[in-house]
Amino acid sequence: MTPEQQSLRFDSPARKSSISQKWLIIILFVLITVMTYELVSRKLRQPDFRIPERTDLTQSELRTIELFRESSPSVVHIRTSEIALEAGPLSMNLQKTPQGSGSGFIWDRKGHIVTNFHVIQKADEVSVTLADNSTWKATYVGFAPSKDLAVLKINAPSEQLRPIKVGASTDLQVGQTVLAIGNPFGLDQTLTIGIISGLGREIISVTGRSIRNVIQTDAAINPGNSGGPLLDSSGLLIGMNTAIYSSSHVYAGIGYAVPVDLVNRFVPQLIRYGVIQIPSLNFTGVDDFLTRRLRLNNLLPRDSHGVMVRNVIPGGAADLAGLEAIRLDNKGNLVLGDLIMQVDQMPISDANDLLDALESHKVGDEVTLIVLRNNQKIKLSTKLQEWKNEQ
Repeated sequence: MTPEQQSLRFDSPARKSSISQKWLIIILFVLITVMTYELVSRKLRQPDFRIPERTDLTQSELRTIELFRESSPSVVHIRTSEIALEAGPLSMNLQKTPQGSGSGFIWDRKGHIVTNFHVIQKADEVSVTLADNSTWKATYVGFAPSKDLAVLKINAPSEQLRPIKVGASTDLQVGQTVLAIGNPFGLDQTLTIGIISGLGREIISVTGRSIRNVIQTDAAINPGNSGGPLLDSSGLLIGMNTAIYSSSHVYAGIGYAVPVDLVNRFVPQLIRYGVIQIPSLNFTGVDDFLTRRLRLNNLLPRDSHGVMVRNVIPGGAADLAGLEAIRLDNKGNLVLGDLIMQVDQMPISDANDLLDALESHKVGDEVTLIVLRNNQKIKLSTKLQEWKNEQ
């Protein structure tokens, strides 16, 4: 075979194609090997973000961690927005703007959410974000502004809802450890811990009425914590975070929580009726300021206290008890009405005291009244009724 023939044999197209395929396979193999090595190396260099099992934590720390894990799924983040009419040169559009945020907690598997009234007071729309980051549009169920309470409802599946465990606030002690969970400054699922630093405090609601027996705590409560739960060391709800004592509205060492006994008493009423059902004596009283003026002008004994009856509703509990209203005698002289000084064992100093006393009862309960009439104390009794509109 001549050299020219050998050259044609080895340089034929078929031969060249076979060689190219072999080189291509080798190159691909090398590339796959290099890429695999790089991926494995990168994986090995990556830090492990899993929380390691710590062996140096105290029992108290472990318990706090466990309480947060158990309780945080019951806490929600509430966002509010306002819808305003924006007028333009050619059109008028409704614009939705964020208004604020707060916290709340899941009450039951029907989707009821409890929060502060002041959190949603001026909102046109409210959304609720659960611990699993799902967000739901909320509807209004009921309000009790005088208690800073509100109930919302979301249509989330029951399996996504973990109701909070409800405790009691009657036997709390100063010095008890407490935990607050909420969303301060929009930061989701934040835990702060402290103690009960005071009991029996009083704060003013948006209606101007006092909220009594409020819990004082040094657990950090900031804007966004409002409406969130205050828990005891067993993870039970003992209060609802509602306010901070600070002129700058930033935490300064004192926070307040509405006691859970009040929450537990009124939330079922808000769910059922939309408002709280306060038993009534069915009368109208004299303003507390005027009663104080009567005392200062010696028209009432200086040591007297209570709510004066201005008018009684016919057929009402006050009327049936025999309470006497302000009236004119036969000579045209003004006769002061009865001064209600006590309901059962609770002394009455003003209208707030009277409302608190009535709220501790239910419709149909019989109460004993101590009233001052003509500078003499007399005892009367009657059954509480639903409020009747004066005819």
